[in-house]
Amino acid sequence: MPTSPGSDPLPATVAALRAAGCVFAEEEARLLLDAAGTPAELADLVRRRAAGLPLEVLLGWAEFCGMRVGVRPGVFVPRRRTEFLVRQAVARARPGSVLLDLCCGTGALGLAVAAAVGDLELHAADIDPVAVRCAAGNLAPVGGQVHTGDLYDALPGALRGRIGIIVANAPYVPTGAIELMPPEARHHEPRIALDGGPDGVEIHRRVAAGAPRWLVPGGCLLIETGQDQAVHTAAAMAAAGLVVGTVRSEEWSCTVAVGTLSVSGA
Repeated sequence: MPTSPGSDPLPATVAALRAAGCVFAEEEARLLLDAAGTPAELADLVRRRAAGLPLEVLLGWAEFCGMRVGVRPGVFVPRRRTEFLVRQAVARARPGSVLLDLCCGTGALGLAVAAAVGDLELHAADIDPVAVRCAAGNLAPVGGQVHTGDLYDALPGALRGRIGIIVANAPYVPTGAIELMPPEARHHEPRIALDGGPDGVEIHRRVAAGAPRWLVPGGCLLIETGQDQAVHTAAAMAAAGLVVGTVRSEEWSCTVAVGTLSVSGA
């Protein structure tokens, strides 16, 4: 934001954000200053941030895997911990294979994996039309196709048995724990993107059950899950006939369940 000689809005902006309880007030203040074109715009951004709107929604983007991913109001904001899921997918992806980002939100996972691997046929799907529009904007530059619908019902039949990697950051917060989440999540992100049902694994069971029909033999499903939910996510994959493993990163505070379809397809 342009400033007049001798004026510096940073200290006042930092103070206002700190008073509102923003932990990273100075970093956020600099980002808001860069985003604002006028003092009036800055004041409005600070007011809305102090009221609890996610910083990423105000900026219009979230940093994820070194990229700026577009974010729209009402769409789940990609978390930095999910970069661990991306790393697991990249390690297993093969150039030329089909990648599906299921429950895609902004499409950040698919975008990041495609950027790292290169030659992939990228598809993404979400039940929320707002998320689909957001993901379509993010994935268009890499040729990604985004589909609207409930999990695999969104996909064209031609993908059946062709997908090499499915990544899913499906909701895994137990219904009863939604009210314990930070206000910016529970008030400004869609509940459908947070609520994993009574034990947090309701959607994971559906994702796992459908995966074998869409995976190529040897392909794998990777689901981010909670540390408390991991055993149940893994059990759902095993019940679907997948060969299961779980990986955990304390650095990223993230757990990923991995289910692989055997080469026999059984």
